[in-house]
Amino acid sequence: MESKKNNNENVVIKIEEGSIAEELGISVGDVLVAVNDQEITDIFDYRYHVNDEYLEMTFRTPEGEEYIAEIEKDLDEDIGIVFESGLMDNAKSCRNKCIFCFIDQLPKGMRETLYFKDDDSRLSFLQGNYVTLTNMSEKDINHIIFYHLSPINVSVHTTDLELRKTMLKNKNADKVLDIMQRLKNAGIEMNLQVVLCNGINDGDILDKTISDCSKFMPNAHSMSVVPIGLTKYRDGLYPMKPFSKEEADRVITQIEKWQNKFLEEYGTRFVYCADEFYLKAERELPPADFFEDFAQYENGVGMLSLFEKEFSDAIEETVYENTENRCVSIATGVASYNLISSLSKKLEEKFPNIKVNVYCIKNDFFGEMITVSGLLTGQDIIKQLKGKELGEYLLLPESLLRNGTTTLLDDFEISDIERELDIKIKISTNSGDKFIKNILNTEE
Repeated sequence: MESKKNNNENVVIKIEEGSIAEELGISVGDVLVAVNDQEITDIFDYRYHVNDEYLEMTFRTPEGEEYIAEIEKDLDEDIGIVFESGLMDNAKSCRNKCIFCFIDQLPKGMRETLYFKDDDSRLSFLQGNYVTLTNMSEKDINHIIFYHLSPINVSVHTTDLELRKTMLKNKNADKVLDIMQRLKNAGIEMNLQVVLCNGINDGDILDKTISDCSKFMPNAHSMSVVPIGLTKYRDGLYPMKPFSKEEADRVITQIEKWQNKFLEEYGTRFVYCADEFYLKAERELPPADFFEDFAQYENGVGMLSLFEKEFSDAIEETVYENTENRCVSIATGVASYNLISSLSKKLEEKFPNIKVNVYCIKNDFFGEMITVSGLLTGQDIIKQLKGKELGEYLLLPESLLRNGTTTLLDDFEISDIERELDIKIKISTNSGDKFIKNILNTEE
């Protein structure tokens, strides 16, 4: 699938101090047209063509005048230009109509960018996004291979190819194994994902999917199985049901058999359940080393186990000399509430002058089946914490903020919550040791 190139994507927005670009007088607002007479279509073209000792870079000023900057530099020396778009191109949108798509389950009236569905292999490499491979042209595949964009994160969902076409509602969905084979042959590493839908791609079909995907090892580095996220906004969408406690337990047991097999044969478990399955099944979370190198961490796999280990390691070494009585509060989603409460009690036991109020925020905005902290909204936090004892400040997880901003999904700002609750807010990272420092107020 082709994206229309827009020269605005190559607008210079920053020149690094002391850089080659500053020395040559390249200015903010100038547009990069070409490097050595080659049009730059995206960030990978740019990186490839500037990795040379002699460059002729063509720019166009805001007034429309073109000029050439002649550059002599070391082979890997950075030029010092930051562009308006990190991709230097428009992101490619998704043509699928997946029956489990979360974006289709958003309510109306949210900000426009939330409704954009990307399926861009370049963003898979740059940002870790998962792509289905259904929207890729031959040019896109060659692009990955030529620039060796590795690893690529692939949303497989199922290797029953007829079912995959049904689930993704895309006639090209049955090409996934062929494309994965080409990527493997080119030495591209892949991390794989299955969004598990109850009664659709689970059971024997999941066994087939895991078996088929394991044949791409070692290039297929890891695989996660995550439960479908279901909001309350599903009118007119494909009928879906959540996993019960017993069904979640069966999924874990099914995957454990594969993990034992792969561990014995290949020295890696390869396939992992998302933390949500353990919580739903009310099973104890595996220890952190169970998840090996945490390749699927951003997919919610091993996140809670690592957090608990970091906390346990850090609290043994933590010294806190402040003897004043203090009280702080934490807001968290339903999924992580029990763990956060348990760890907070351990902190209170070691430091009796510290009181930690942990508040479980139910997701009224998206519906009670959404339990992760990252999908909490400002309005739910405000509504459920009004009148509560909050102490000196309120800790919120950074996962609920959008792209490093101070904005939540519903466009509430941190400052809005501070004003409505009359409380100072601190943002806590997904790190157990920093969690302790945030509570004790000893972070640097």
